[in-house]
Amino acid sequence: MLGLATTATATTATAAPTTAAKNRVLCSSGRLQRWFQRSSVACYRISSPSLRSNFCAVKAMAEADTISILKAQSQSNASGNKQALISLSDKKDLAFLGNGLQSLGYTIVSTGGTASALENAGVSVTKVEQLTCFPEMLDGRVKTLHPNIHGGILARRDQKLHMEALNEHGIGTFDVVVVNLYPFYDKVSSGGIEFEDGIENIDIGGPAMIRAAAKNHKDVLVVVDSQDYSALLEFLQGNQDDQLFRRKLAWKAFQHVASYDSAVSEWLWKQTVGDKFPPSLTVPLSLKSSLRYGENPHQKAAFYVDKSLSEVNAGGIATAIQHHGKEMSYNNYLDADAAWNCVSEFKNPTCVIVKHTNPCGVASRDDILEAYRLAVKADPVSAFGGIVAFNIEVDEALAKEIREFRSPTDGETRMFYEIVVAPKYSQKGLDILRGKSKTLRILEAGKNEKGKLSLRQVGGGWLAQDSDDLTPEDIPFKLVSEKAPPESELRDAEFAWLCVKHVKSNAIVIAKNNCMLGMGSGQPNRRESLRIAVRKAGDEVKGAALASDAFFPFAWKDAVEEACESGIGIIAEPGGSIRDGDAIDCCNKYGVSLLFTNVRHFRH
Repeated sequence: MLGLATTATATTATAAPTTAAKNRVLCSSGRLQRWFQRSSVACYRISSPSLRSNFCAVKAMAEADTISILKAQSQSNASGNKQALISLSDKKDLAFLGNGLQSLGYTIVSTGGTASALENAGVSVTKVEQLTCFPEMLDGRVKTLHPNIHGGILARRDQKLHMEALNEHGIGTFDVVVVNLYPFYDKVSSGGIEFEDGIENIDIGGPAMIRAAAKNHKDVLVVVDSQDYSALLEFLQGNQDDQLFRRKLAWKAFQHVASYDSAVSEWLWKQTVGDKFPPSLTVPLSLKSSLRYGENPHQKAAFYVDKSLSEVNAGGIATAIQHHGKEMSYNNYLDADAAWNCVSEFKNPTCVIVKHTNPCGVASRDDILEAYRLAVKADPVSAFGGIVAFNIEVDEALAKEIREFRSPTDGETRMFYEIVVAPKYSQKGLDILRGKSKTLRILEAGKNEKGKLSLRQVGGGWLAQDSDDLTPEDIPFKLVSEKAPPESELRDAEFAWLCVKHVKSNAIVIAKNNCMLGMGSGQPNRRESLRIAVRKAGDEVKGAALASDAFFPFAWKDAVEEACESGIGIIAEPGGSIRDGDAIDCCNKYGVSLLFTNVRHFRH
């Protein structure tokens, strides 16, 4: 890349080389051209038409009483001149860093816009081209990719041969490298960027310097985050030799580059192939918070945010704003996620209440206050201490209802919740909820986008699948029984079917008039889930709709017949059993409508 030129450096602070020494810079044919001079540094460029095939030889001077042109910089460095290399895209707190390093006696080497910003802040700067004797080229693609830079970063100070090589070639060492990268992530996630623009925003020189400095962290401090500037200056000021601090910065540097490369890889895969399941997959996670504990107090835990490009502005609990309350726990995140995913499915004003990731109450009404009351009524015992979610704004009236509503079990006990989650809050509504409890967590979340990749960990690996985004509008409800349902029962079946996809298998939901009456979840056999749902629905089961997340393996003297005998008016299930005929015959016997959806909703 740089093979068409040979460079040499000299400082006026050293003895002038003799004529004989100058003549040691030889080339078979060509001319010696003064390229440029900056301050006390002089650079020479040797060019010739025959350079491609007959490269110039640059020899160190042999005379003991002379100083090699090429050794000038390394001698300066060896005499105690400390160097810091700074090249930043995000220039936050750059003046603070530059002035701090300069006050500690560091010579600052920098590139392009970073150098200009430092000079504007009153910081003395040596530009990279003064060391490389080569200008920025290829529209800035090549700035720091040069032995005079990378040699100074990668050389091990405890290796004699390394230091001799630097001395021979006139390369000084770098003690500090501060670099961050082109804003590729922000550029490609902002939307509408052309492919070529995306390619040009891929940083090459930056990751190379970061990786080099991180590899040689025993001798070079590498910083990629402006939040570490203060710690860096404090470390340098104390003349410490804390290898743990250096390793931590090196880890952070490699992680920074890894996340960056992950975004490039994800974007390029989508631009090239687009398949959701690439041959290899990297998921960049960023720590949001350390949690008090995991599912249980003896388990340590933390919460990470997915920084994949596909998650940018894609909604979800991970990016929710917490307006009030205690810090979120491991189980809080799981339950809030379940509640939010469920309530976001409904188009009409809806309230969902979740306990242990299962919806125990769901209701849709034009009047959200009524929807809330009905959702609590479905299972007030389970609702107490649960998570309540809404798909519309929580205003003053709704906030008062949440604060004051008494449990239907005794008419006296105020309902208690761990979390309230909604897409937005009025200011008065927010103030009222804050007054309900100091611990009540109030979350404002964005709706999850469809088409996300769903990941789940198993021992030694991960399962990946499309998210289950189907709604009643996406599928046909095929009538297979003799009795055709009235429109109201069909709507009830669709509502129950939308609820049951959010209940853990084996799952049964009974609903009527856009309100969940009862549900059975997580039982090893479907018959037990049915019995739980029927018991919770009580007398309201008569004429209600029943939805099952999977087909019924048996009908007679089993779940289907028990459902019919309880008074259920319509059943919606996927179908697909070898005994589907029995289910149809059973429903015909009891005058119950039966719909096949051909869509299963297992949830484990």
